[in-house]
Amino acid sequence: MLVLVAPGQGAQTPGFLTPWLELPGLADRLGAWSEVVGLDLVSYGTTADADEIRDTAVAQPLLVAAALASAEALGAAPDVLAGHSVGEFAAAALAGVITPEQALGLVRDRAQAMAKAAAVTETGMTAVLGGVEEEVLAALDKHGLTPANINGAGQIVAGGTLEQLAAFKEEPPARARLIPLSVAGAFHTSHMAPAVESLREAAAGVVPADPAITLLSNADGQAVAAGADFVQRLVKQVSSPVRWDACMETMAGLGVTRMIELLPGGTLTGLARRGLRGVQTVALKTPDDLDAARELIK
Repeated sequence: MLVLVAPGQGAQTPGFLTPWLELPGLADRLGAWSEVVGLDLVSYGTTADADEIRDTAVAQPLLVAAALASAEALGAAPDVLAGHSVGEFAAAALAGVITPEQALGLVRDRAQAMAKAAAVTETGMTAVLGGVEEEVLAALDKHGLTPANINGAGQIVAGGTLEQLAAFKEEPPARARLIPLSVAGAFHTSHMAPAVESLREAAAGVVPADPAITLLSNADGQAVAAGADFVQRLVKQVSSPVRWDACMETMAGLGVTRMIELLPGGTLTGLARRGLRGVQTVALKTPDDLDAARELIK
């Protein structure tokens, strides 16, 4: 059983799209999607520096476009689809719930609303690796932080104000390593509440279809059968924690044996190697990875 997964914000690196532009038609596809999002996706994916693509309003459309373009280049027919955070929009499009253009339009509005919300208060996110989960969650609660991403495999991402994160750094959980993330705000926390209404208004004009492929939700890891339900989950997801641990639990329960992570891959396959032992994985980073991915599909 094959699952395709789409990564979330933070997976982007400068120049990651450059080798992909050699594939026939891919530059044209990105050019058309650039018109949808009002950004030069080719430029941002090839020549922009780390700070430019860290901008939420840029990173999110860029990541969804990259995931969709790499899925098209791969040409796989998965049994299951899932995306992490903004990657859910790519997964929804690949499942047929919304079109790629609708996904990118919604992500454009989402990113702009989240960037605006992030500007209200100085917030951020820190990955917590290791430690005892109950102790990590208790430490987050003590400092007023939100477990914004519960990723499984011993990884939880904390979100909150910079002051809260600084205090947490001074008093970390036992046997845990803290890594500040290069993101512009505390995503998937109450700090993003203003963005929820903006995205809800944008999504009101979308008429979704029911997914044609098993599609998992970050809200609880469950497969969602109704397209309208999934779109509403996408809206609420902006200020709600990502339960990637629950998504992986569902994958295991479904009998997933193979995982391909769409461009720019690496993060989710890394989690799978620790949280879904025995599942074969391939991360699409360059076009050279397509051959290995196709071998996995056979």
